[in-house]
Amino acid sequence: MNLFRRRSVADLQAEVLRDKSLKRVLGPVNLTALGIGAIIGAGIFTLTGHAAAQCAGPAIVISFVLAGTACAFAGLCYAEFAAMIPISGSAYTYGYATLGEFVAWIIGWDLILEYLFAASTVAVSWSGYVVSFLKELGIVIPPAFTSAPYDHHVLADANWNMWRLFTEGWVSTGAVLNVPAMLIVGFITFLLVLGIKESANFNNVIVAVKLTVLLIFIAVGIAYINRNNWHPFIPPSLGPHEFGWGGVVRGAGVIFFAYIGFDAVSTAAQEAKNPQRDMPIGMLVSLSICTVLYIVVSLVLTGVVNYTQLNDPAPIAVAINALGPKLAWLRVVVKIGAIAGLSSVILVMLLGQPRIFYTMSKDGLLPPVFSTVHPKFRTPWIAQILTGAIAMLIAGLFPIGLLGELVSIGTLLAFAIVCTGVFVLRFTDPEIPRPFRTPLVVVIAPLGVLSCGYLMYSLPPDTWARLIVWMAIGLVIYFTYSCRHSKLQKPATPATPD
Repeated sequence: MNLFRRRSVADLQAEVLRDKSLKRVLGPVNLTALGIGAIIGAGIFTLTGHAAAQCAGPAIVISFVLAGTACAFAGLCYAEFAAMIPISGSAYTYGYATLGEFVAWIIGWDLILEYLFAASTVAVSWSGYVVSFLKELGIVIPPAFTSAPYDHHVLADANWNMWRLFTEGWVSTGAVLNVPAMLIVGFITFLLVLGIKESANFNNVIVAVKLTVLLIFIAVGIAYINRNNWHPFIPPSLGPHEFGWGGVVRGAGVIFFAYIGFDAVSTAAQEAKNPQRDMPIGMLVSLSICTVLYIVVSLVLTGVVNYTQLNDPAPIAVAINALGPKLAWLRVVVKIGAIAGLSSVILVMLLGQPRIFYTMSKDGLLPPVFSTVHPKFRTPWIAQILTGAIAMLIAGLFPIGLLGELVSIGTLLAFAIVCTGVFVLRFTDPEIPRPFRTPLVVVIAPLGVLSCGYLMYSLPPDTWARLIVWMAIGLVIYFTYSCRHSKLQKPATPATPD
């Protein structure tokens, strides 16, 4: 069994031309909007407040710069791969072409964690904003049906005891299910089954709404900034990852979840009209726009409200409340923008996962049912429905903090492997045509690996414990099913006739 057998880039490029099952309807505007749709969401409307209040204080701005820098390195490497191998598998396919099947499986299994939990995380955040918005209208949903039945607290004394990290720290909240979170996942899943073009048009409208809302918040909030709220800019350390420089780095690791967007763009490569040109545009432009917005919004947010008050599911709403009753109208506008913005993130996350399933299934690493395309809608509908059903369950049961950190560590791992793959391929296959080339690859790719690794190191042990358990489950599936059904497995040697 050859664990490191590779798919040749030439074969992958031939498959792109041969496989017409998915519609090629997305242009550079659609792809950029998909990236913005995925990047601007829970990271800015929810996790920014959590990371500022518990990790970095006003220096959450530096956390965004660190995360954005790591993403810039990874984004340049992604752009090279996406233009060279425009297939729906994203980092999974890139790993298959450079580092071999076993590493590709690890990435693919990691991406399943990344996308499923990302959609669920954002759905929980969406639920919080919807419940708050409905309350403004006088509609109150019972708390038992708007939050997770379980919460989780990090065990400070676990000391890498894997069993304790994974099983202890759970508490019952008394709630039944987070019903709004489950409903939005169900609706978006239905929309994605109907077609990629319809989904992209829906996303374009939502992206326009949330960009407008964020720009209004920035324009109004700048006038109310109190510079005293920025002092101390980096609060004194209270522990290894609580404030101080350690807290700033951990904050970058926590909010890295926000930058999953350009990976999601790469999963739509097989539905792009001109992927060699448009994929780098979609990924790099969306990353640039969103990084600038994140930095400016976090500056305004921590300037208007002291960071200690921001540990709330809706930190921007907290900031607006602090502006006084004259700006009560803005509260409604921001909540509408947040609801719309988070909807588009759920859409892009749920769009990405089935397309990774689709590609892994076509390679034989997952059962053929996952590559079934609907004859009318031309979408991977069975994988889409399965993904939606699991995401609904996760969103209904688990709290946002636990889900967000799991997504961050999965995203960082995928980015580090993509950077490694680009570096390796430059030496193993230097003659392959590259429509887009990562500049200074011998510097950029290693920096991408190191920066992602550094941010992963900053995440708490219980997040690592769950990643390790998830990967162990994936290895069992690989060795019992995937490696035996891989379409790259060597044909059996025919028996010698007597």
